[in-house]
Amino acid sequence: MDQARQALATAAARSRAMPATTRPHDKDFPIVCVGGSAGGLDAYIRLLKNLPPDMGVALVIVNHMRSLPTQLHAILPQFTSMPVELITEHLVIEPDHVFIIPENRDLHVADGDFHLAPISKPRGWPDVITVFLRSLTRCWDGKLVAVIVSGYDGDGAAALCGIQQVGGITIAQQPATARQPDMPRTAIASGCIDLVLSPENIARELVRIARADAALPRDATGKPIDNAGQQRPADHDCSGGATRAAGTGTDSSAASRVASSSATFTGLVR
Repeated sequence: MDQARQALATAAARSRAMPATTRPHDKDFPIVCVGGSAGGLDAYIRLLKNLPPDMGVALVIVNHMRSLPTQLHAILPQFTSMPVELITEHLVIEPDHVFIIPENRDLHVADGDFHLAPISKPRGWPDVITVFLRSLTRCWDGKLVAVIVSGYDGDGAAALCGIQQVGGITIAQQPATARQPDMPRTAIASGCIDLVLSPENIARELVRIARADAALPRDATGKPIDNAGQQRPADHDCSGGATRAAGTGTDSSAASRVASSSATFTGLVR
């Protein structure tokens, strides 16, 4: 019994000593969702090649594929030293990892884990990026960044205003740098995009955002105090199932949201 109590005490002490971003179910580090489709591989590679492996953020690539198995988890490790994992049910979300959505699944977050569900839109253009972004706005406490890159149609655009409303930052790939510019153009047309950048400059912006988040003051529990004031909807459901649609409307404090992450908001293409 004494040995058991000692083991429990040691484990508790280790848990208290662990940095906040390494505890299994803490969810106060930033998540970057990179949504893409046709031509997205080029953007993912250019982005990863310019990102350091220790930013303290989780990078989630949501590539909307319905039938063909994704191979991104086999291809992308060539371009980053971060672990690249294909998402499975209850996979713990960790910083300094790249996570890949499997084909033909909707993706949600709950209690610091990923949760998969049958795709909710089996016909027509998928909306898996929109579904995941809406889950993040309700169920993730850390900074949110939504990045829309090359692809057909406009998946993700409907959730961008919701990201802004909770203090997140929205970025679209500069259409001229995209293999297929439909998705970035639709995102820009939503009126809820903060920055329009090339993949290389998106990477630089993400580094600045991550560094600014790491420098934020923490509350008594170790969670960052974000001056942008990320306010989650009161009626959220984080049980791992589908979430209700996010509200719409543009957040007028774009400059303050981006400035709070030490980025320079200009609204210009770079």
